[in-house]
Amino acid sequence: MITVRRGQPADLPAIHVIQASSAEAAQWDPAQYLEYDFFVATADGVVAGFLVARMLAPGECEILNLAVSPEWRRRGVARALVAALLEAFRGDVFLEVRPSNDAARTLYRSMGFEELLLRPDYYESPLEAAIVMKLRSC
Repeated sequence: MITVRRGQPADLPAIHVIQASSAEAAQWDPAQYLEYDFFVATADGVVAGFLVARMLAPGECEILNLAVSPEWRRRGVARALVAALLEAFRGDVFLEVRPSNDAARTLYRSMGFEELLLRPDYYESPLEAAIVMKLRSC
């Protein structure tokens, strides 16, 4: 069973490992996540994934990072994390995703996100555009 809760300082070592094993995820200092809306998914007593979001303006937020441990991928962890954010926040939710990240794009579309525009040369290592996606969750 997957459980989603707010992230805590004790989760940061596990978040670091998940992030390092997720090449498609942003590689930030996990301690910074404590300053944002930080959700952790647990399964079988271990941290299986995380989501970090921030408020942009009243009624708008942005998903900054989302990653799932390789052994928990395709088991509903990312969907549970996004659902928890949508339950906690009502308004427009934005995110950027690599065009090559088919799994993420499929998940987001299945949850109602729409592709808005392309930001050229947004990502590095490798250099790639970003697709901006939006969901109105109200």
